[in-house]
Amino acid sequence: MNSLPIGIFDSGVGGLTVLRAVRQRLPRESVVYLGDTARVPYGTKSRATIERYAIEDAAFLVEKGVKMIVVACNTASAMARERLRQEFDVPFLTVLGPGARAAARTTRSGRIGVIATEATIGSGAYERAIHEACGERAVEVFSRACPLFVPLVEEGETDSQVARLLADQYLAPLREQQIDTLVLGCTHYPLLKTVIAETMGEGVTLIDSAEAVAEETAQLLEQHDQLIDQQAGDKQPSPSRFYVTDAAQRFHKIAERILGAPLEHLEAVEVFGHDKL
Repeated sequence: MNSLPIGIFDSGVGGLTVLRAVRQRLPRESVVYLGDTARVPYGTKSRATIERYAIEDAAFLVEKGVKMIVVACNTASAMARERLRQEFDVPFLTVLGPGARAAARTTRSGRIGVIATEATIGSGAYERAIHEACGERAVEVFSRACPLFVPLVEEGETDSQVARLLADQYLAPLREQQIDTLVLGCTHYPLLKTVIAETMGEGVTLIDSAEAVAEETAQLLEQHDQLIDQQAGDKQPSPSRFYVTDAAQRFHKIAERILGAPLEHLEAVEVFGHDKL
């Protein structure tokens, strides 16, 4: 089991920020990544649709023989995590919990902002997770949906005037709330980190859950006795396989920029119906 790959899925390129962190933390682990680019974004869909997409994505990865699955999509994490754990007999880790716990550790004033997709914000999952992570400590959570951030990232518009104008429109209400911590509650959003940081100004710490997810991935594998010894042998990242459901050429271009390295294997696939395996 130890030599099997880690599975990671997202609606598009955003989950590559998680993959990058996992490869840095666990360089000897191999990864199978699925980007459901044919159906991005998930954040505007209904719960039933998001659950179906997530189950199909997970079933595809299970078919590839993964030893655990990281749900690198906040929308799927918020809306489908219970269904996924019911349907599959592999360990799952979602990005929502690590992000909430990191925010709880970081905030000084107890005023925390969350930006995410419409579906994630509508679920209230981050608010619940942050309050749970803070325990008896009094905190206030201010949430804001930023639905057009995902299409911007998927088009590679991460440092443009359009991105800055949109960020100012979305984030102005959170600046007014004088938050000191902002959770980037969608794995696409760290790719806009420079623009978001400039818009929010000094004194606001951005929470990119990727590093926290990578650390909890290591802990989960260790708990299940499936962690490869990271100290032995060559510490260069093991080869990874990448799959997309559409727009492979565009994904390839953006992915290489995010990862800073050529993709070892990229293939376009169909995941519809994999829930029936």
